[in-house]
Order: sequence, then structure tokens, then C-alpha cells
Amino acid sequence: MHGTELWLTKIFNDHLASLGNFFLGLVNMQPEARPWVNHITMQLLVAFIIIVVFALLRPRLSANQPGNFQHTFELIYDFVLGQADEQVGHDGRRYLAYFGTIFIFILFMNLVGVIPGFESPTMSAPVPLGCALATFCYYNVVGVQANGIVKYLGHFVGPIPVMAPLMIPIEIVSHMARPLSLTLRLYANMYAGEQVTMTFLGLTYFIVPAVFMGLHVFVALLQAYIFMLLTMLYVAGATAHEH
Repeated sequence: MHGTELWLTKIFNDHLASLGNFFLGLVNMQPEARPWVNHITMQLLVAFIIIVVFALLRPRLSANQPGNFQHTFELIYDFVLGQADEQVGHDGRRYLAYFGTIFIFILFMNLVGVIPGFESPTMSAPVPLGCALATFCYYNVVGVQANGIVKYLGHFVGPIPVMAPLMIPIEIVSHMARPLSLTLRLYANMYAGEQVTMTFLGLTYFIVPAVFMGLHVFVALLQAYIFMLLTMLYVAGATAHEH
């Protein structure tokens, strides 16, 4: 856990410790006196916020009189759709649900740290790792669905069969490095950004903290975009049809 126990985590540990230990038991971990950690409770909070946001958005959808709330998410949708079309091609819309989900989830997790009393769960390594592993599994699964298992595995061989003994290990290492790269990039940037912001908030007041809070928001947006973009590139490579 980074720093001290957040107030929300304290509530979970004071009143829901048995539930936390139940989940620990599911993965064969020993029960603890205070099983909840900050990055878990923050993820649950972000998931709850996203559910509430879309629950409020759904009844307000209108083709004739869209409000500002709807316009905001239409901009996000158009942005993600445009990136999918550009990076993946005409089949990009098939994977739009995952692209949008990973972008919004990471963005909200990055931004929740701006709220006093909370912290970004992405500044804890297990959270970016979980997102990276989800992306790793996703692009491999859709790659097999798009090409079939034989043709998909043929990507590892390379265009020249005689080079297969060299290409296969290289491709395996390359693919296995992707989750590590995604994890380190998101974790390192968010952790560093959080520490810099909190340091200056503790030393100065008014204008200077506002500048660093703005920088934190920019980093949050950028890192969510980069994670989504790399996910699109991996999906594009996995689903490409070779002729």
C-alpha cells in the first residue's frame, strides 16, 4: 500500500474485513486483520463512479436534444472510434467496446487521484499489471478468432519459413514483453506524477499547486490514451490477414 490507509480503505477494513478475507481465500491467501488495500478500494470506487455516470447518462440520451453530458461522451466515443479506424482499419469497430472500456477505466483511475482524500490506483503496480494482462489476453483471443489458431500461430514464424527457428523465440519474447512494457509505462508515470504533485501541494499554495494539478490531469489523459493506442496496435497486428 502506498502511504497511509485512506479513509475509504479504513471503512472497508473496519466493517468489511470478513468479505475481504473471503476473496483472499478464493486465491488461497491467508486471512489478514486488515485485508483491504488502497488500490483495491480505489478501483471499486472508480467502477462505482463509472456505473453511476452511465446510469445517469442512459435516460438522458436524445437524438434531437442532446445535452452537455451526452455531448461529452459523444466526443469520447468519436475520438476512440476515430483512433480505432485509423490504427486497426475498417474492422476496428468490432473491438470498440474493449478499446472504450480500457480507456475510460484507466482515465477515471488516473483522475481520481486529483480528488483530495483519494489516490490513483494506477500508481500501484498490480493495477497496471492487471490491465496489461487483460489486454494481452484480449488481443491474443481476437487474433485467434480473426485468423484461426493455425494462421495466428503462423505470425510467430515470420514470412520466411527457413527463418522460423530464429523468429519464433524473438516473437515469443516480444509478446511476453508487452504486458511488462504496458505495466511499467503506466505505473511509473502515474506514480512519479502523483509524488511530484503531492510534494508541491505540501510545500506551496494557490497558483503553483494548480499548475501541478493541471500537469497531473494532462499526464492522466496522456497515459490513458497511450495505453489504449498500444492496445489498438496489438489488436491490429493480431487480427491482420496475411496474403
